[in-house]
Amino acid sequence: MDRTFRGVAYVSVWVVIWGTVASLMDWMLLTGEVYETASAGQAVTFIAYGAATVVLATRFSGRFLVDSTSETSDQE
Repeated sequence: MDRTFRGVAYVSVWVVIWGTVASLMDWMLLTGEVYETASAGQAVTFIAYGAATVVLATRFSGRFLVDSTSETSDQE
């Protein structure tokens, strides 16, 4: 698989994960009346989950973005 395509797909998957998890948490907090729509709490929720997603994506990137030719040479 092309390295650029793999990188774009990797980032895209993490954006979907971030959006899904942050939206579910936001929905729970809104229905629990912890904060209101368009409040600072809502912004903090999405920013915090965004930061956590960046940390996780960076930590796991080595496993998924390894060049396939280096994997082959390592196994020989």
